[in-house]
Order: sequence, then C-alpha cells, then structure tokens
Amino acid sequence: MVRTLPEGEPVLGVTLLAGEIYLLRLEGRDQVEVYDVITYRLQRRLTVPNIRSCTDMTSCEHCRCVYIGDDVGECVHRLDVQGAFTRWTVNDKPWGLSVNASHNVIVTCVVVRKIKEFSSRGVSVREIALPGDVISPWHTMETRSGQFIVCHGLPDDPVRRVCMISADGRHIVHSHGGQPGSDTGQYDMPAHLAVDDNEFVFVVDAHNRRVTLLSPTLEYVRQVVSRDQLKWWPNRLYLHQQQRLLYVTENEFKDGKFTAGRVVVFSV
Repeated sequence: MVRTLPEGEPVLGVTLLAGEIYLLRLEGRDQVEVYDVITYRLQRRLTVPNIRSCTDMTSCEHCRCVYIGDDVGECVHRLDVQGAFTRWTVNDKPWGLSVNASHNVIVTCVVVRKIKEFSSRGVSVREIALPGDVISPWHTMETRSGQFIVCHGLPDDPVRRVCMISADGRHIVHSHGGQPGSDTGQYDMPAHLAVDDNEFVFVVDAHNRRVTLLSPTLEYVRQVVSRDQLKWWPNRLYLHQQQRLLYVTENEFKDGKFTAGRVVVFSV
C-alpha cells in the first residue's frame, strides 16, 4: 500500500485526469472530489447538475474530460477539464464505463447485456449484444486488437467470470472463472477491470475482497491485493500505467447499505 485518500461518503468511481485524481462519491451534492496526484490534497468539490444516480467513472486524456454513468437517468455525464458539464443519453441503464484506443466511450449495459460505444460527444458508434451465457455484465475493456474483456455475474448467477469476447460479440475466446467460489480460479462477484499496456488484466472481486491479475489470455498470474490489505469491500479500479499505481475503491457495508468509503493506492 502506498497511500489512502480520506474516508467519506461511499466511493462509486475513481480516475485520473491532467495530474489530478477524481473521486465519485454517493452524495446529493459535491459528488466529485478532486485531489492533487502528488500531494493527495483535496483541490475542489464539484456537483454534477441533474444527475440522478451514479454507477462508474472514467476519463480520457485525449479529450480532456471525465465521464460518469447515470443508470436512473439512462445517460452519461461529461465533465470537461475546464469545468463544463454536458450529458448524452444511452437509452439503457449504463453501468461500467471505459475508453478505447479510438477515444470513444465503451458503456456496459447490465440489464440488456449489451456493449454500447459512443463518441466523446455522445454520438452512437455501435451496439454489440453479448453471448447468451454472459449474464449480468458489469464492466468492459476493449483490447488493441478489438476484442472485449468483460467481467460478469451477480450473487444469484450460476456463472461468475471474466471473458474475452470476439470483436463482433458472438464468441467467447478465453475465460477465467465459472462456478462461484473463493479459489484462485473462481470469483464471487467480479465487478470491475483495469488493463495495462501489455494487456494484463486486473480484476476486482468484490465479495472475495481481492484483486486478481490475469495474463492477456486470461490465465491466472497472481493475487495483487488481498483481503488482509483492505478494510472494507472493493468495487472499482483505476491503473496509472506510468507509475504502476493501482487505485482501488472500497466501501463499508453496514445494516444493509454502504455507509462510508475511501480509495487505497497500491504499487503494482
């Protein structure tokens, strides 16, 4: 562990942009907290106008903006580094967000089991239906070759795993996981992903309270964060490629709801 950011409201996302850390909090106002990436000091708080619910956050250095998923509003909110807010509709409930090599936004729609790609300004590029046995998809990353890495599975689902899916969405090329469990080849709830420049995959397993590293063909490499290194329940990841720092959000769960959260930074 390198550092922890301050505890506060539950954290729903974390990303970096232009030398600053952006945290997405579960709050009525001031949902976004911005910290300096070197000192970890709070710089400012931002309120996203007309947001109804938050699911995930990602960023794009090329377009210099942050994206926030809103499943109740069925839209994505865009925050420019200059501070301007806009939004665009998804027409489904967005969950996990990522940005691909074309600087487009990949939106995972958990209910309809689709991947939707949008330009930075919200123009629809394409929709891809996932294979029938990919149930409850949470987050998707696109590889340089155009294939997709998807993590999926709810506590009630019989299969919980990470899959590499063909560019057309029709076939599962590789997978890791299957029946739920806590062994190295199993997941309880694989909720979020990060992929490095060599296409190694980091997977946060929320209910097993760990982060697993997989090879580019989704073979088990090692556990990079264990439950002993976490205080609460992890749910989101961001990897800083150059510094090899992994930002992990974790939240306290008490009396049937999330009550507090923070971000823990690990060297990987």
